[in-house]
Amino acid sequence: MLIAAAWRRSLQLRVVTSTLALSSAVVLVLGLVLQSEIAERLLQSKLDAAISQSDANRQVLEGQLASVDPDREGVQEILDTALERLTDTTGPGRAGTAGEFSAALTTGSANGPEVSAGDVGQITARQQDITARGSLDSLNRQYTTVDGVPNLVIGQKIATAGRELQFYLLFPLNGEQLTLGLVQSTLIVGGLVLLVLLAAIASLVTRQVVRPIRHAADVAERFAGGHLDERMAVRGEDEVARLAESYNEMAGSLAAQIAQLEEFGALQRRFTSDVSHELRTPLTTVRMAADVLYASRDELLPALRRSSELLVTELDRFEELLADLLEISRLDAGVAELGAERVDLSAVVRRATDAVRGIAADAGTDLVLDLPAGELIEADPRRVERIVRNLVANAIDHGEGRPVEVTVAGDDAAVAVVVRDHGVGLRPGEADLVFNRFWRAEESRARRSGGTGLGLSISIEDARLHGGWLQAWGEPGNGSAFRLTLPREVGGHISASPLPLGPPAAAAGDRRNGSSVPTPPQGIGRDLREEDLWRLRPEEHAPMQPAERAIIDPGGDR
Repeated sequence: MLIAAAWRRSLQLRVVTSTLALSSAVVLVLGLVLQSEIAERLLQSKLDAAISQSDANRQVLEGQLASVDPDREGVQEILDTALERLTDTTGPGRAGTAGEFSAALTTGSANGPEVSAGDVGQITARQQDITARGSLDSLNRQYTTVDGVPNLVIGQKIATAGRELQFYLLFPLNGEQLTLGLVQSTLIVGGLVLLVLLAAIASLVTRQVVRPIRHAADVAERFAGGHLDERMAVRGEDEVARLAESYNEMAGSLAAQIAQLEEFGALQRRFTSDVSHELRTPLTTVRMAADVLYASRDELLPALRRSSELLVTELDRFEELLADLLEISRLDAGVAELGAERVDLSAVVRRATDAVRGIAADAGTDLVLDLPAGELIEADPRRVERIVRNLVANAIDHGEGRPVEVTVAGDDAAVAVVVRDHGVGLRPGEADLVFNRFWRAEESRARRSGGTGLGLSISIEDARLHGGWLQAWGEPGNGSAFRLTLPREVGGHISASPLPLGPPAAAAGDRRNGSSVPTPPQGIGRDLREEDLWRLRPEEHAPMQPAERAIIDPGGDR
């Protein structure tokens, strides 16, 4: 694993390793070619010298044995004496020697009794047969091994007064073998030294390229981390210098655009906040006038009575929208405060559900509560109640009159609330948008809660403010589920939720048709990769689906 990780992350390691692999192949092939060529030259040189030596010795023996009949008595002594003179280092046959050699003479056994001198046993029967069938001028050679030492054997015929003699010279090749071994050792050592030098050279050359790239990556990471004044040093006029210049120009342009966007964002937030505040005064006046009309609606004509009722209803929505806009502006500006206190989460959830029971009654929706007492946490009860109220109201709006289940459970580190409905659910791709501002699952659906479209956006920011999670799951026709997970203590770490998200099939991993949106605490999603983020999920959850990857970083403006 460590080697694989180093291979993926280090360009220098890959270049040096690739260079070594290719260089090793080249050195191996070159070494084999050189060894083969040297061995061939050594053997050819030995063969040429051996043939020359054999011709000279044959002439000497022919002069000594021309009048000798191999079949007469006493010929054995004559042959032994001739071989002794031949192998004498001071003899005439040693001129232009090809090195040490031994000799053998034999008549063969084809035309009578065999008469031989010297070590004829080292001559193979095949070579004797080839020599016997050859002419006086022919010469044959063979490589054989004698006592573990390779030998070159030269065979030819010698004319005598009687039967022809077969003359053999045996040239040991141990000197050439030692020379070839020395060449092999030299090639191996030279090849290893060459590979080490190539590795060092490749490392140095690669370092000259990789070091600027690493520096550029470090500068880019610091720039991405918010240090917008980070720039690369420009040295020289080569490609790296051009890269640095291009990067610096890009960074300057991005920094200017980011500063401009931040200024626009600040102006937008200030404008939203100012408008919201400024609208409160005329809204209060309009509210007073509307209340007067509404109080005397029985005295008005039917059309005017209906208008006064619609005016009051829309004013209620207008006031709710202004409150949500003010809250969003505070969250965007980072000035929202968490009024944490020790509370029983079940009691907070119960108050939130009581607030929407009227809506549930109008929709004919039963609220099924599982709220065990004693789930104490440090939290802002107002914000938690607002989250649960939004979730339950959304479940009633999209539950199509079916029961809405609200469940609370906890473990040592966290407490979770799951709001589950059995209505229309979420279509593929809608999980990417569910926490977006002013987004609605179905534009034509009539909402009983009269939401502003900012409820879930505020809820997810409230969850992050607590250091918790807000996650969504849904399947078309099978309803949807929203899970709020909060740490027991403010600033606590959450690695898993006490409650599963979705039905048992989804919790077991069969969520091919569903969608789930992970919402880790603020500061986690930005710094973790996809595989690291899933370590924070409960073990029973399935691998990440395509719809989830779209908003793996929930820290942005939703």
